[in-house]
Amino acid sequence: MPPAVALPSRTPHLHVVTGKGGVGKTTVAVALAMALARRGGRTLVIEVEGRQGIASLCNTAKLNYTERRITKSPSGGEVYGMAVDAEDALLDYLAMFYKLGRAGKALRHVGAIDFATTIAPGLRDILLTGKVKEATTRSRDGKRVYDAVVLDAPPTGRVSQFLNVTVEASKLAKVGPIRSHSDGVARLLHSDRTAVHLVTRLEDMPVQETKDAVTQLTALKLPVGTIVMNAATPRLLEGADVTPEGLRDQLEKSELSVTDALVDGLFLEVKRHQRRVGVQDALRDELGKLPHPNVELPLIVGGMDTSALRTLANTLASGMKLDTQEEDA
Repeated sequence: MPPAVALPSRTPHLHVVTGKGGVGKTTVAVALAMALARRGGRTLVIEVEGRQGIASLCNTAKLNYTERRITKSPSGGEVYGMAVDAEDALLDYLAMFYKLGRAGKALRHVGAIDFATTIAPGLRDILLTGKVKEATTRSRDGKRVYDAVVLDAPPTGRVSQFLNVTVEASKLAKVGPIRSHSDGVARLLHSDRTAVHLVTRLEDMPVQETKDAVTQLTALKLPVGTIVMNAATPRLLEGADVTPEGLRDQLEKSELSVTDALVDGLFLEVKRHQRRVGVQDALRDELGKLPHPNVELPLIVGGMDTSALRTLANTLASGMKLDTQEEDA
């Protein structure tokens, strides 16, 4: 494990990132972890879906239950990553609360862990969120190990159930260690130490799913953070009234070989772009009516690499005011 950090914590301390599949949820989670480490801190980004999306994005070896540094910020901050699965989380839980040690590990060989999480699906979410809570609150010598923890959470369609661990626990036990364990997780997730950020693209289905998720999270009293509008198409023709004749005229002035097919093709692309921008404007207005802050990330052309992630991290840090947040005493 890395040594403890001396920097004060920020509020919130746990950042849960969710969004409809395909909107760039993992990309935003990693970029947010980088943004939170901008002032020389240490952050941890956790995935719980077994997709190895963080490792692929950061071009590093597969992540596992051991926390490992995956990138650094220009200011010297460090971003660690880990992948949590239910089996490892259960072994950790048994070792921590029941001191089972090798006896607990033997359960894996006989298939008991897989059996337990299959017959009690709610147990899986309790174990995964429990590990997230442990990493978020872990301290050494009176100092938090991580300045902030970012959770690459399940998609919006399942995130409410995933985070509402108290309900899942009540299905398994009314009292006892499982219930008390999940109650501790629930207290963190429902507190101002947590923010649930929703990632969307400015398209009809992702925006509607985002609005539905906000309603569900609010009903469960889970703290909604920032709406992140990812990969927004830039407005290339601000105020321009483009016509086929005008396109032909500009092309001829550029001394290009102009054909009817070229003019018609370019005009079609212009109209498509204008329609796309119009749709984005309408959906942006819809999201702007929600009682939550929002930030817009640019469309990255040419693939995602470290430089592109830093661009997104800088935009998030500015838009979410991460550099100016008040620090806890």
